[in-house]
Amino acid sequence: MNDLKESIRDKALAEGFDTVGFTSADAAPKDREVLARFVKSGWHGDMDWLARDDGRRGNLKAMMPKARTAIVLAANYGPDSDPMAALKRTDRGTISVYAQAAKDYHDVIKKRLKRVGRWLAETHGGDLKVFVDTAPVMEKPLAARAGVGWQGKHSNLVSREFGSWLFLGEIVTTLEIPPDLPEADHCGSCTRCMDVCPTNAIPEPYNLQATRCISYLTIEHKGAIAPDLMTDMGNHIYGCDDCLAVCPWNKFAAPASEPKFQPRPELTTPRLAELAALDDEKFRQHFAGSPIKRTGRDRFVRNVLIAMANSADKTLRPVAEKLSYDEAPLVAETAQWALQQLDGLDG
Repeated sequence: MNDLKESIRDKALAEGFDTVGFTSADAAPKDREVLARFVKSGWHGDMDWLARDDGRRGNLKAMMPKARTAIVLAANYGPDSDPMAALKRTDRGTISVYAQAAKDYHDVIKKRLKRVGRWLAETHGGDLKVFVDTAPVMEKPLAARAGVGWQGKHSNLVSREFGSWLFLGEIVTTLEIPPDLPEADHCGSCTRCMDVCPTNAIPEPYNLQATRCISYLTIEHKGAIAPDLMTDMGNHIYGCDDCLAVCPWNKFAAPASEPKFQPRPELTTPRLAELAALDDEKFRQHFAGSPIKRTGRDRFVRNVLIAMANSADKTLRPVAEKLSYDEAPLVAETAQWALQQLDGLDG
């Protein structure tokens, strides 16, 4: 069986993955207990799917009763520069590293998983399913059990070899493959990820209050954002990498070598004024093939207006003024708040 593991690793690496781990497909009660506490606290916010408990989330065998092994495959998407540097350019927006990629990682990873899975079925038999962030799979705890990394105090996966920057995918198979040892927690006394969070979304180690997290607010939250949170969001317009970027383990990380994970130049530090001018059609054209497209124009422009208000750049006032009459109530209301912020600079 060890030969089989090495064979799978070799195939995965040949298909572009950077690391592979194996663990049992059995459910881990602790994972579901953590999720239950998270939902009970209300910290999931608009992510209603997390509260719908049909018995599948955290239980691979509920989706595939004969499953024996979960193979966790990960691909490095490390940036080639410090993501925190863009926070100083307040006339521009900051987009999470993963969303700057030339291709949506979901599509890239899923194609790779299918190639590895097809090869595995043809050469070693067994039934299998592949997953990449599209099913009720608790990916990060699964990856930790498979030895790919550990969940840091920000709750995200951390790797000693790749730092904070790993895309995850899974192949669940009926083959019985010996598990790898789980990765130990190497956070120690470090609290950099907690300390850097602009909105204090990590109130205690290993617990993320999603309803205060900038990634949640800019991507998942559908309505208006509370004023006290908006003022702390800076120029983040889609996602946030602050807690990932400050992790000391990134000193071992390397930039992504996969061309499809390289950033699109227009998404690295885009000008706020240009993004605010996008109507629905231009928004869809501009973000074709990007995960940003799924957020929709209105929520995205809401985020841009918040960044404009936080920029303290009075030259952006005419843009906010125009959007205060936008047909979308979410955009118009946020634009009116942005105008109040910018006008308040004179006081």
